Amino acid sequence: DVQLQAFGGGLVQPGGFLRLSCAASGFIFSSTYMTWARRPPGKELEWIAHIDDSGGSANYADSVKGRFPVSRDNDKNMLYLQMNSLKPEDTAVNYCVITGDAPVGQGTQVTVSS
Repeated sequence: DVQLQAFGGGLVQPGGFLRLSCAASGFIFSSTYMTWARRPPGKELEWIAHIDDSGGSANYADSVKGRFPVSRDNDKNMLYLQMNSLKPEDTAVNYCVITGDAPVGQGTQVTVSS
């Protein structure tokens, strides 16, 4: 079974940073495009970063471009999202997702508040 466990969220002040991680198993991670997505409170799920299977190419939503670099370690089956210059509007449950699939697992909550 596909398992994707995101962790590393928390409460942070505006302007702060967090690093999200995602442990993947149950599929060939190194051959799979991955996505970070988030669901802000009361809103729809939105993708924020895509990364190709090698980690050599990434795309970002305008809302996070330049602030949230995505990376991966295919040797460890891990996906990462470095969240910098956090804003209150970044408050959301964040998920790592196989690109094009629905989220699996509980996600990790990021709350940006003073």
